[in-house]
Amino acid sequence: MEASDVKNFELAEQGHLRIAWAGDQMPVLRMIAERFAKERPFAGKRIGACLHVTTETANLMLTLKSGGAEVALCASNPLSTQDDVAAALVTQGIQVYAKKGEDTKTYHEHLDRVLDFEPQIIMDDGADLHGLLHSKRKESLKNIVGGTEETTTGVVRLRSMEKEGALQYPVISVNDANTKHLFDNRYGTGQSTLDGILRATNVLLAGKTMVVAGYGWCGRDIAMRAKGMGSKVIVTEIDPLKALEAVMDGFEVMPMKEAAKRGEIFVTVTGNMQVIAKDHFLLLKDGAIISNSGHFNVEIDIDALAAMSVRRRYVREFVEEFTLGDGKRVFLLGEGRLINLAAAEGHPASVMDMSFANQALSAEFFFHLDKKMDRKIYKVPRSD
Repeated sequence: MEASDVKNFELAEQGHLRIAWAGDQMPVLRMIAERFAKERPFAGKRIGACLHVTTETANLMLTLKSGGAEVALCASNPLSTQDDVAAALVTQGIQVYAKKGEDTKTYHEHLDRVLDFEPQIIMDDGADLHGLLHSKRKESLKNIVGGTEETTTGVVRLRSMEKEGALQYPVISVNDANTKHLFDNRYGTGQSTLDGILRATNVLLAGKTMVVAGYGWCGRDIAMRAKGMGSKVIVTEIDPLKALEAVMDGFEVMPMKEAAKRGEIFVTVTGNMQVIAKDHFLLLKDGAIISNSGHFNVEIDIDALAAMSVRRRYVREFVEEFTLGDGKRVFLLGEGRLINLAAAEGHPASVMDMSFANQALSAEFFFHLDKKMDRKIYKVPRSD
């Protein structure tokens, strides 16, 4: 246990129960774990993972361990760790470096701890671990056979590295698999995002005007589910084709400067920076609730909001009130981080079953090659 850094080891028993509950809803990963236990494809191998430390991720880590892997895990977001799960995993032989609410310094120290483990496979969500390897930890590149990437934001970062010729090992984009983005990004994000908003605020969605920024797979299901719960939904989208889809799906579509005047609840899911910025804050109604379900907390310009405010305070656990100079109040949820993980439990286990099955099989793929892979981004290999 000394090698790990978690908040409270006494939470382990509760974590075991919750991991088992999620595992019951992950039959695909369970079948893979049973095969791995017999074949031991990772015997003597080390896997370093930077993922949201949830009950679903725990089942993936235990699946890898059943295949003989030594595993080290850190959080891919400072607010996404479930501390009881982190404690439980340590008791089951997984090195874990994650605490819910950890500061930025600790977050980056934990990334380093995973690379100190000298992994051969990198399993990432957001590409922070990949990025660290290619910048400050280049000496660790010699150990790497390959890596995987879980989410859209991370794939965008890695494709940029590939284009520049900077990528130093092959990476399988789990995010691009149909059994990932059509289900995890879509149904998982839709349900868990609204779950996070409701747990944080307990507001009534029916009758409220909700603004959804971004109409990719994540945004479209948030919009659909909010509409189903009685909200009047406005979509902002800079891609003309996606904007047209939103119109055809029955939503109003307009620029954020127009939507800011009308919205009561805002959710950003674009992957871009400053989607809600200073000019928009000036237009918001008193009491507007703003949240983010994109990977990084850059979609809302929190620094600008803070600079405009004469007072800020927490009014609920995940709700921070900013009072502007004119007396208007803006409520920021979950520090602008992934609200579905900051205030709720992330995606349901049954949808993560498919995503993490892709992760487990992609990791196995790297050790079953008869030829060397190029330093580029690959889709999840298909077996027809």
